Amino acid sequence: MLDRPVRKVIDPWLEYPAAALDALRISANMVTVGGFVLGMGGCLAIYHQQYGIALTLILLNRLADGLDGCVARRSGSTDTGGFLDFVLDMIFYGGVPFSFALVNEQFLLPALFLVYSFMGTTGSFLAYAVISAKRGVTSDVEGKKSFYYSVGLMEGTETIIFFILFCLLPEQFALLAWIFGGLCWITILLRLVTGLIVFSAGNPKLESDNPPTDSTHLITDAGEPVQ
Repeated sequence: MLDRPVRKVIDPWLEYPAAALDALRISANMVTVGGFVLGMGGCLAIYHQQYGIALTLILLNRLADGLDGCVARRSGSTDTGGFLDFVLDMIFYGGVPFSFALVNEQFLLPALFLVYSFMGTTGSFLAYAVISAKRGVTSDVEGKKSFYYSVGLMEGTETIIFFILFCLLPEQFALLAWIFGGLCWITILLRLVTGLIVFSAGNPKLESDNPPTDSTHLITDAGEPVQ
């Protein structure tokens, strides 16, 4: 929900470090993998209850997630980059609640619920993308994209907000996870209803210069995940 306005503010600032990385011949995929390593380091820090370190590494992971897209736009976006970015993001996202579940057995059920919710948001996201691609729905309004991205209540920005809260208030993880998971299910239901309406109506191929009108847009090589 907040991804578009946040990216409009952040992306111009990311162009400066992206230009430096591109000049050093550091590819977008290298940034993606480096960010993933940092994120998994954050998960390990959560397991060891080093929440300050975890927060720092998670924020660096998200910074890398924004940077890789900026670098990709300079050096040339690829399907490989979009695929790698999405898969590694999903592994990282699931790793955070999984790590909290290992810290305290009382966190196990809410962590399972949250991961279960992630499966629903990711599944509905990918299903929408697959059917849209099958119908040839494209839009280059915001630049070249890797695949169709359906906007939801819980997106990347909301996810990082909750991850920050997890690290700042680890003792409240259970409550926060239940809330986050519940909001994810609202996203799933909204996306399900949108898909049923759009796809049952036939939804002819959209012109490339007309953005979709069903609250969707397309994801870049560094596009945001799950939510």
